[in-house]
Amino acid sequence: MSEHIIVTGGAGFIGSHTVDLLLKNEKKVIVIDNCSTGRLDNLSHLKNERNLEVLEADINDKEKTSLAYKHAKGVIHLAALADIVPSIERPMDYHYSNVNGTLSVLENCRLHNIQRFVYAASSSCYGIPDEYPTKETAEIRPQYPYALTKFLGEQYVMHWAQVYKLPALSLRFFNVYGPRSRTSGTYGAVFGVFLAQKIHNQPFTIVGDGTQSRDFTYVTDVASAVYAALTSTLAGEVLNVGSGNHYSVNRIADLLIGEKTFVPKRPGEPDITFADISKIKNKLNWEPKISIEAGVGEMLKNIDYWKNAPVWNVKSIEQATKSWFQYLGK
Repeated sequence: MSEHIIVTGGAGFIGSHTVDLLLKNEKKVIVIDNCSTGRLDNLSHLKNERNLEVLEADINDKEKTSLAYKHAKGVIHLAALADIVPSIERPMDYHYSNVNGTLSVLENCRLHNIQRFVYAASSSCYGIPDEYPTKETAEIRPQYPYALTKFLGEQYVMHWAQVYKLPALSLRFFNVYGPRSRTSGTYGAVFGVFLAQKIHNQPFTIVGDGTQSRDFTYVTDVASAVYAALTSTLAGEVLNVGSGNHYSVNRIADLLIGEKTFVPKRPGEPDITFADISKIKNKLNWEPKISIEAGVGEMLKNIDYWKNAPVWNVKSIEQATKSWFQYLGK
């Protein structure tokens, strides 16, 4: 496949939506994914797509992946281990995937003279910021290994842009939600937890009092930001990707309609995440389009996706987050 775009983590949540958009815009795509968190089912609707090739491999496996970079025009690097608690319990795994993996991808890009590189960074690098909406210039305060490893990956990307002139952009994603979000056994993102609970007629487990708010950004808006970055000429910059607003967890529960129960507030979490997106608006002429109401509506239309996801309750959440309180508590 010549003049193609590589999407690492392309069988994942954000990755599969990004692949959809690339193919819609008549790009040839090679997905590299080891399926540790991604699912090939996320690409099953594209099984007859002639412009798509899927390579099931780890990004650290240079022998298996190097050929894919030959003749590649651009790379979108989304592959990573996510979630907070597993990163606290298995920091070496997270460093290997998120830092070493990013370095492996960057080296392949350097050796094959890749023309565009887009890195999926995380707003978790801001930790608990002093200012909202939070600008890209805010102090970096990672609170747990996942946040640290994603930021270290970004540092490598920016260094390769500086030293090797790799035309790279780093996009700091805020709380991304939408169809195909992960249904793994790990306790994680609020929408996956709530939707599985709704399917099984269980109450929504609200952390704290539910007044904490998040910059919930719909996945197709995130994919369009990635595409805007890929097709731009801007390089060596870090850009926030958010919804332009923030919404309380109670508001999400109200939109999903269900009973509520409450679990203790967790240490190391901000009360608000809220991106200042003026930079990406100005630099890439990008802005989000999907309202929270429309986005939640799409989640409910696709609720069957979460029918086999774990159903969390107060007791199982307490067990799953023990490490969180042990290491991050005061």
